[in-house]
Amino acid sequence: MIAKSAEPIWAVGLMTGTVLDGNIDVALIRTDGERIADFGTYTLAPYPGSIRTLLEETLRQARVWNFTGPEPAIFREAEEALTRAQSAAVKGLVESYGLTMADIGVVGFHGQTVLHRAPQVGRLGQTRQLGDGELMHDILGTKIAYDFRSADMRGGGQGAPLSAAYHAALLRDGDASGDTAVLNLGGVANVTWWDGKDNVVAFDTGPANAPLNDFIKSKGLGEMDRDGALARAGTVDEARLTKLLQHPYLAKPYPKSLDRFDFGAAMADGMNAEDGAALLTAFTAAAVGKALDLLPHRPKRLVVSGGGRHNPTIMAMLASRAGVEAVPAEALGWKGDAVEAECFAFLAVRVLRDLPISFPTTTGVPQPMRGGRLAG
Repeated sequence: MIAKSAEPIWAVGLMTGTVLDGNIDVALIRTDGERIADFGTYTLAPYPGSIRTLLEETLRQARVWNFTGPEPAIFREAEEALTRAQSAAVKGLVESYGLTMADIGVVGFHGQTVLHRAPQVGRLGQTRQLGDGELMHDILGTKIAYDFRSADMRGGGQGAPLSAAYHAALLRDGDASGDTAVLNLGGVANVTWWDGKDNVVAFDTGPANAPLNDFIKSKGLGEMDRDGALARAGTVDEARLTKLLQHPYLAKPYPKSLDRFDFGAAMADGMNAEDGAALLTAFTAAAVGKALDLLPHRPKRLVVSGGGRHNPTIMAMLASRAGVEAVPAEALGWKGDAVEAECFAFLAVRVLRDLPISFPTTTGVPQPMRGGRLAG
C-alpha cells in the first residue's frame, strides 16, 4: 500500500457500454487514485461500422454460449478488432491534448462486456469482458490495467458496479452529506450513495436505456427515444407498471447487479411505440425510487450521468415517480458523458497503486478487494 502522498499521474480511461451506440468513450484525467487533480479532456471516438456489426453478433453468440462449453470463435476476432480500435482512440486523444504516450502513467481498459451473470446462492458469478491488455500494451507501450471485474467475482462479489470509488471521489468535492447520490443511466442504471465518512453503497437499480432502445429499434424507429419524445406522447399503463414493479429484484437487498438483458423490451410487448416507451421509461424511474428506499438514508437529490440524462422525460419521471430532485452531472461541473471512462482511468491508478477497487457495500465482496490485471 503506497502512502497517501502519492503524486497524481495522467491516466486514460476507456469505456464501451452494453448499449452499442457505436462509440468508444475515452477520458484523460490526472489523479493519485484518491482525488482528481485535473479533469483533462474527453472524447467519443466512433467505432468503424464493421466493428459495431461484429460486436452485435458477438453479443448474440455470447447469450447462446452462456458460459457453457468453449467460447465462440468470434470472441477472439472481436477482441483483437476492438483492442486495436480502442488503442488508436487512446493515442488520438492523448496527442490532441498535446501530450505523448510517454506522459501517460496508465491506461484503464474496461473492454466490452459480452456477458455478466450475477452470483446466486451456492454459485459464483461470472463475467466476460473482451479486451486484450497485452496487445494494447504492445501497441501503446504504456502500462495497461484491464479485466477489472473477474477477481471481485472470484471473491464472491457481484463484479459490479465498480464506479462507486470514483463517484465518492467526485462527491468529496461536492456534497458529502448523504443527501446527494449519483445515478448513472447507461444500459443498466446504478446508484452510488456516500455518507461522507466510511460508508459507500452502490448497486444496480434496474434497467435504464437498454430495454427502451431495444424496443424503439424493434419498431423500426431508430436507435433510441430521442429527447424522450415518444414516451412524452404516450400514456403509462399504470396497472401494467404496478405489476412490473413487483419484480423480486427491486425489493432484494443490496449488493446486487444486473446483466443488460435481465430486464428486456418484452416488458412492453404488444404496445404501440408511444405507450411502450412511456411504460419502459416510467419503469426505469420508479425502479430508481424503490432503490433509494433501500439506502441507509434516502437522498434528496440525484446527480445523473450517462446517456439517459439527455432524455428529459426520464429526468421528469425521476422527480414524479422516484420522488427525488434529478440534476444532470453538468450542474456540479462534471462531464456527464465522461464519468464512466474517467472512472476507469481512476481505477487504473488504484490498480497501479495496489488500492482496493471494490468493497463489501458495493459488490458484496467479503473485504475491500484489489482487482484488475496489469500489462507492462
